[in-house]
Amino acid sequence: MKHINYFRTLAATVLALGITMFGQQALAEQKVTQGKYEVHYNAFNSTFLQPNVAQSYGIKRGKTRGLLNVSVLEKQADGSTKPVVAVVNGKATNLTSQEQALNFRQIRETNALYYIAEYAFTDDQVLRFNLQVQADPNSAATNIKFEQRFYAD
Repeated sequence: MKHINYFRTLAATVLALGITMFGQQALAEQKVTQGKYEVHYNAFNSTFLQPNVAQSYGIKRGKTRGLLNVSVLEKQADGSTKPVVAVVNGKATNLTSQEQALNFRQIRETNALYYIAEYAFTDDQVLRFNLQVQADPNSAATNIKFEQRFYAD
């Protein structure tokens, strides 16, 4: 539970910093809804994580190392949502078409389930992310494409 609260706090901090640093553009929610599923995602510099949290999850922190976090929630009849298992794949591509495969691993906690992947970047680099997220094995994967600029911290 401690780590869930930490990631919620981290997400709020990242959002607040984004709004402060990048204005209205940072207000866009990073969520895709397809049918009864919501896919939430965010990419950030690994140095935003405290060293002890990164170590507990086996995450390599560094000035030019990023972390992509994906969670899938299923809408329930009562309006609530619950985390669900999904197949998550993807890649990150820079502007010169160099690709990095994103190797997602599942993190399961008491009330949370999410997938994380690490990637490398250079200072002031734009990465284009292309994700496929499949929560229902009987339905097509949800494709998510976004790009983000990263700075060495």
